[in-house]
Amino acid sequence: MSGRPATGAQTGKAESRRVYTGRVINLDVDTVRFPDGSVGELEMIRHPGASAIVPILGDPTSANPRLVLIRQYRYAAGGYLYEIPAGRLDAGETPSQCAARELEEETGFRAAHVEHLYTMFTTPGFTDECIHVFRATELREGPSAREPDEFMSVEPMPLSRAMELIRTGEISDAKTALAILYAAQFGLSSR
Repeated sequence: MSGRPATGAQTGKAESRRVYTGRVINLDVDTVRFPDGSVGELEMIRHPGASAIVPILGDPTSANPRLVLIRQYRYAAGGYLYEIPAGRLDAGETPSQCAARELEEETGFRAAHVEHLYTMFTTPGFTDECIHVFRATELREGPSAREPDEFMSVEPMPLSRAMELIRTGEISDAKTALAILYAAQFGLSSR
């Protein structure tokens, strides 16, 4: 299949106008052709992409492996959130390099093995941001190197506790909940 709609109409971006350039994001107004052939404008937040990583302490095939989460202050959320280490891709950096870098910067852990689990869009209604999710195994502890605006603590916990925090809503960060659920179902055992 070509990826084009059944109507045969051409879809896609016809024109883009940058209205804001920031440190983390850019905002464009795109004129687009929709699947029915109509044309309209959409505001799109442009993001270079990110990586996130599910760090596993010890044996990932054990019945209840230990995960390394962080508890991080997030202004937009109005407080602290449990999260997996994650961050924006730097120019020229691969997603796996970004995941390993963020793991070390935020937790101090280095991983002997970093494996891709899946890639997701965060909120495709208004941004092109995608997050590449990895798992990290055979961790070695070392010093962290957090950014000046990162306020966090390292929170190791068994998978069962993380799952309970997802169930109760205490883990409310979407990338973290989805990554842990995905890893629990598909990514903890050896491939």
